[in-house]
Amino acid sequence: MSAARRSASWRTFIPLSIFALTAASCAGSSSESADSADTGDPVILRIGAIPDQEPERLQRTYGLLSDFLEEELGDVAPGIEVEYVPVTEYDSAVTGFAVGDLDTVWFGALTGVQARLAVDGANAVVQRDIDQEFTSVFVARADSGIEPVADVEGLAALAGRSITFGSESSTSGRLMPQAFLEDAGLDPDADFTGAPGFSGSHDATLELVASGTFEVGAVSSSTWDARVEEGVVDTAEVIEVFRTPPYFNYHWVAQPDLDERFGDGFTDDFVEALKSLDAADPDDAEILDLFDAESFIDTENSNYDAVESVGRNADLIR
Repeated sequence: MSAARRSASWRTFIPLSIFALTAASCAGSSSESADSADTGDPVILRIGAIPDQEPERLQRTYGLLSDFLEEELGDVAPGIEVEYVPVTEYDSAVTGFAVGDLDTVWFGALTGVQARLAVDGANAVVQRDIDQEFTSVFVARADSGIEPVADVEGLAALAGRSITFGSESSTSGRLMPQAFLEDAGLDPDADFTGAPGFSGSHDATLELVASGTFEVGAVSSSTWDARVEEGVVDTAEVIEVFRTPPYFNYHWVAQPDLDERFGDGFTDDFVEALKSLDAADPDDAEILDLFDAESFIDTENSNYDAVESVGRNADLIR
């Protein structure tokens, strides 16, 4: 990894809300790229991500990743610029991809399925090593009297407690935890104290449980493990109650026209660039650490069939 990437200045991040979220913007994005190629002006690859963590962490993660991709893809797409476009809602990431304002997006399994169903020919292309067997974690205030449980059936002991999920569209912070609660015989809308909360992100869920606003929360295992290791979460105050069975989760979804706009084989080059991140390289390791991963690996649409089925049963995919 070159010193040029590491010394690159931080970008000015432009919220997706300033883009015209209309069908016309999709066509405009494609023609703009073609025009740029003809004139020698920069060609912009716009990347996005669901806002599942604190904004500052997201900007650092995707700022470093943008610099990395810009350098790695420069040989195959001369003049390319990689721009991270932050969003504030999970649904905004799906909408931005659906109308063409985002070229490739880091989605959870549920939002990835939603995005692919909205764009004919879009594909899941690459995931982290940990996403083959991802899990959610139920956490609780240590002083709540809630004890760890050994299996899904044990989640029935959470009845009568207050609970918060993450975003309503989160795979690991809502969809799969809700499915496991239902497997334990619980109705999230009827068997808890008050209506379930929706914090908006995994970090926010942890904060709400730590503060005592809710007794129980559901978060991604990668966020929980990372925050415990970082010392952000005090395990004397917040405990792990149950780690769920595994499922496929986070992945990058790519627009179907990337090769047409950026050059033959560009989608494969994007995948190979991510797969080339090496944990033995200190600069690459910083990016991988921010993704809570050791490496990126290939994936495919069929890996998310089970999540799609759960999403349809929960009326989150129509």
